[in-house]
Amino acid sequence: MMKPISYGHQYIAESDLQAVHDTLLSDYLTQGPKIAEFEHAFARYCGVEYAVLVNNGTAALHLAAMALGVQPGDKVITTPITFVASANGFRYCGADIVFCDIDPETYLLDLDKLEAMLSASPKGTYAGVVPVDFAGYPIHAERLRALADQYGLWIVEDACHAPGACFTDSKGVSQQTGACHYVDMTIFSFHPVKHIATGEGGCITTNNQALYDRLTLYRTHGITKKPDLMQENHGGWYMEMIDLGYNYRITDFQAALGIEQLKRLDWSLQRRAEIAVKYNEEFMSLPSIITPKVEQMVKHAYHLYVIQVKHRKELYDYLHEHGVLAQVHYIPAHLMPYYRQYGWNKGDMPVAEAYYEHCLSLPMYPTLTDEEQQYVIEQVKNFVKQESVVE
Repeated sequence: MMKPISYGHQYIAESDLQAVHDTLLSDYLTQGPKIAEFEHAFARYCGVEYAVLVNNGTAALHLAAMALGVQPGDKVITTPITFVASANGFRYCGADIVFCDIDPETYLLDLDKLEAMLSASPKGTYAGVVPVDFAGYPIHAERLRALADQYGLWIVEDACHAPGACFTDSKGVSQQTGACHYVDMTIFSFHPVKHIATGEGGCITTNNQALYDRLTLYRTHGITKKPDLMQENHGGWYMEMIDLGYNYRITDFQAALGIEQLKRLDWSLQRRAEIAVKYNEEFMSLPSIITPKVEQMVKHAYHLYVIQVKHRKELYDYLHEHGVLAQVHYIPAHLMPYYRQYGWNKGDMPVAEAYYEHCLSLPMYPTLTDEEQQYVIEQVKNFVKQESVVE
């Protein structure tokens, strides 16, 4: 039997090790030149004006909320099918989180339901919306922007699953996540199971200089050395804390790792797409397995490959017993005990809850070998055969 196969895994190449080694031996371990180098490289890749590196994706969400001036009582809409940080980052600023159910085909925030929610309340009821590019499927940000403009909302796109993903807008232009053509800011994560791994790490992209200035200020304690922002200036050493910020900095050796990882992002996306095609082909003849549906004009980043099955727990247990470490993404956020205390209950998000009962993430990462993937497929098929005999 082969070694256990995780649902996701980082890939560290020799060039990564060399880059980290060289940076560890340099003059800067943090607050050095590798930060700006990675920011500029990532901004170029996304086709955006600014990129701000931070120590994780959750910090990125929190900084985005701070930069927008989110205040206690502001109503912020997001999806329940996401890691809880998508909501928590705004809750840290006191926002009231309002969940909106998902589309049963894409598993993304349902824009029809969102429109109904917005139209049922006076304009100004909601401050903003946090769509999540779940599993790597990009939200149709053009349509979302039209709704946001109509109802006065800002948009922070959580693309932690989706660097390099694209959708085609009404003009026939391919819009890549992070370019911020239709959104105010986009959030990325560099956790090891993501496309780019820096251990822990995150990034915010934007085309808005005012937001960029606030992001960089709040990332470093609210401290500035810019003469035009300071009340006094005693000399070259002088700085002032002009607002309450945080230490959300990333290190130079993490940035050095990220620079090398970014160079392989297109390869990672291509390999992930190949793995998804193989899964789709193998499961096509199995009616008991629902595979991901992707619109023709969408480039899916495939952070996750999620199937839906009738007996999810039984398949999960069977796969784990046979060394396939499948995972569940996600427990609906509105059903977490913390959010239940604010009145959310089972039945509030019927599509998300039905999805949760049946979803299972199979191994998906670029170094998954053909042999390993075939083993995963065989184990799923073996379970399906046993399932059909029992039924």
